[in-house]
Amino acid sequence: MSSFQTPVFFVLLMLVAGLGIPVMATLNGGLGTRLNSPALATAILFVVGGLVAWVYLFLSDGTPEVISLKKIPFYFFFGGFFVAFYILSITWVAPKFGVGNAVSFVLLGQLISMAVIDHFGFLGAPVYTLSIQRVLGIGLMAIGVFLAVRRL
Repeated sequence: MSSFQTPVFFVLLMLVAGLGIPVMATLNGGLGTRLNSPALATAILFVVGGLVAWVYLFLSDGTPEVISLKKIPFYFFFGGFFVAFYILSITWVAPKFGVGNAVSFVLLGQLISMAVIDHFGFLGAPVYTLSIQRVLGIGLMAIGVFLAVRRL
């Protein structure tokens, strides 16, 4: 197992990704405010992100082979909808509600969603049964969110 395939690497990578979410929200919220258009800021974010993704694709995998999209269930392409919804909403809400408030509720939503997806194995995800420990963890996270954003 290479050092890029270890649980420690995955934890660190996801920690850094998590650190980037509020930074992205702040940057894109500021861009949307300065442009007076959360939608335009979101479109710009996707252009820049798309370019980064294409560069990474070509550097890591080379030129992609032709694939048959008929083999892939249509709903696997809806991820773009969810990321667009997230970016649009965080770009619009963060400057008005606060980055901390917005991201805190996003994190709580992610925990609830992951628990449901894991419990039922939705979309082919591995099944991790909802345990009392996980329910308590989500409950503590909910309490933490409300304590962290008690300005409401």
